Amino acid sequence: MDAGKRTINDIFNGNRILEIPFFQRSYVWGDDQWERLLEDMENVSLSNKPYFLGSVILKQQPTNTANQVGDIRTLIDGQQRLTTLNIFFKVLCLKTNQNSTFERIFKLISNDIALKHNHNDIEAFEIILNLTDEKDLVGEDNITKAYTYFKKNVDPTKLNFQNILSKILFVGIDLDENEDEQQIFDTINSLGVKLTTAELLKNYFFNRTEINSYNVYWKNVFEKDDDTKNYWDREITTGRLKRTFIDLFFYSYLQIKIQENTFSVKTDDKIEFSKVEQLFESYKKFIKEYLNNDKNAILAELKEYALIFQENFDFDIIENELTDQHGVERINAIIFGLETSTLIPYVLYVLKNVPDVHTKNELFEFLESYIMRRMVVHANTKNYNQLFTDRLISHQILSKQEFTDFLETQSDKINFLPTDDELENGFHSEILINKQSAGILYLIESKIRNRSLQSTQVLGINKYSLEHLMPKKWENHWGKLSNQEDRIKRNRKLLTLGNLTIITQSLNATIRDSSWATKKKGKADKKGLLQYSGGLETISKYLQLQEWNEETIEERANDLYEQAKKVWKI
Repeated sequence: MDAGKRTINDIFNGNRILEIPFFQRSYVWGDDQWERLLEDMENVSLSNKPYFLGSVILKQQPTNTANQVGDIRTLIDGQQRLTTLNIFFKVLCLKTNQNSTFERIFKLISNDIALKHNHNDIEAFEIILNLTDEKDLVGEDNITKAYTYFKKNVDPTKLNFQNILSKILFVGIDLDENEDEQQIFDTINSLGVKLTTAELLKNYFFNRTEINSYNVYWKNVFEKDDDTKNYWDREITTGRLKRTFIDLFFYSYLQIKIQENTFSVKTDDKIEFSKVEQLFESYKKFIKEYLNNDKNAILAELKEYALIFQENFDFDIIENELTDQHGVERINAIIFGLETSTLIPYVLYVLKNVPDVHTKNELFEFLESYIMRRMVVHANTKNYNQLFTDRLISHQILSKQEFTDFLETQSDKINFLPTDDELENGFHSEILINKQSAGILYLIESKIRNRSLQSTQVLGINKYSLEHLMPKKWENHWGKLSNQEDRIKRNRKLLTLGNLTIITQSLNATIRDSSWATKKKGKADKKGLLQYSGGLETISKYLQLQEWNEETIEERANDLYEQAKKVWKI
C-alpha cells in the first residue's frame, strides 16, 4: 500500500485507465452536491488555496503485453468525486474553448476516456466526455443531469482552470493486486459509505465482457425489478450487526457449499469462511483453492439457491397473521421475530434438498419444537452457529429421524433436546428476556387458537406487547407480605412465564401497577387487560378470576406447559 497526497494530474496521467467496477451501482450525486462543488471551485479560483476533496483508493490490476495501456487500476473509492470533476471540467473547457486541454488531462494518449464507467452510466458518460461543443442533452440519469446542471450554472468568469487543477488535493491510497480490498471497504463503511459484500461479489464474478452471464445469474435474480431489489436490500439486525438479505444469502450459501464432502475443505478454512466480516475474501479463497479458480462453476447453483431463498424467507411474517400449520412460515417467525438468524443456512439447505413436502414440514415441526423447548429452559445458544452452519449440513441431516438420531449420538450434550420434565420446570422457574417470553406465548397462542370461534385474528408477532399480570411494583396495591422470604419468592415468581401475557397494546403506566381488578377492567379512559387481550386463549380464562397470586401463577404455568407439550411434542 502506498498512501499520500495526490493532485488531479497524479491520478490522470495520460497512461492509466481507472475502471469503476462495471456492475457498481449508478452515479448518485444530485443538486446539493453539484451546487456545493461549484461554490467550492469558485472559492478555490479566487483564493488559490489548496482544497481537499477526500480520498481516492485505487487497486492495481494485472496487465500483459497485449494491453495498449500499461497501468490499469480499479477505482475502489472516489467514483462520485472523480465522475463529477470530469463532467465539471468538460463543461468548463467547452465554455472556454479549451477542449484540447481537457482531453490532454482526462483522456489517454490513444484519445480514449481514462475513466471507464459502470454499466449503468457508461453510455451517458462517454457521450458527454466526447462532446466537441456544448449541446442540450436529454436524460433521466444523474450523469446527464450533472452535465445539464453545470452547463446552466458554470460561469467561466468566476473560475480559473489552472488554479483549480493545481489546488485540488486528494488523499490517495494505491493498493497492489494482492492486497485485501475488503479491509479497505470495511474502513470505508465505518465512515458511512454504503458498500456491501454483494457489490464486491458482483464485480468479482462478472467483468465488462460478461454481460449475458451477468444478466442471467445476477440481474434477473437480484435486480429484476424494484420489488426484487427492495427484498435483497432489506436490512435486519443479527447479533450486533445489521445485514442485508443479500449478504445473509451469500453467507448461507457459502456455509452450505463448504460442507460438501467432495471439496474436503480444511477445518481451519471452514473456521475462516464462517466469519461474516471476511465473506468476500472467503469467496475468493474458496473459489481459488477449491474450485480451481473457476468462478463460473457455482453460478447456476447459486442462482437456484437464491430463488429458493427469496421464495421462502419472509421478514414481513412478523407483521402478519401466523398459520397454525407447521412449516417454513412458522420457522420464519422464529428467525425474524425472535432474532435467530443462525438457523438460516440449515433451513435453506433443507428447502433445497428435501423435495417431499411432508418430510420437509415434519422436519420443520421438529426444528420448531427443538428451538422453542430450548428457549423455555433457557438453554445456551452459543453453539447454534456451529450446529446450523456446520454439523447438521455436513452430516446431511434432512429428516426428523436423522435429526433426533444425530442429537442422541452427541456425547457433549450441549445441543440437548429438553425433556418434558425440563420443559415443565422451565415454565415454572426460568426467567427469560421479554422477546423470548413474548415469542413463546405467541407461538403457543397461534397454534391453539380456535380460529373458527374467534372473531379476532392472530396478529403478527411484532404486534403484541408483553405484560406482567402481577406487576413488578406490587407493594402498593397487591397487599403486604409478612417476611422477606415471601417477598423474594413473589419477586422471582412474577418474572416467570406463568405471570406473563401478550396483549395487543401496552397498558398505561397508571393501570399497569394498579390492583388486579383495575388492571383487568381499566379506569376512566385507560383500558385494561380485558380490552387488549382480544380472544387470546393463553390468558382469557384467567381474566375471570377474582384474585391473582403465586398459586394462580403456578396454575397458569402448568396450563401453558400442558399446551406447549402438545404444540412442541417430541
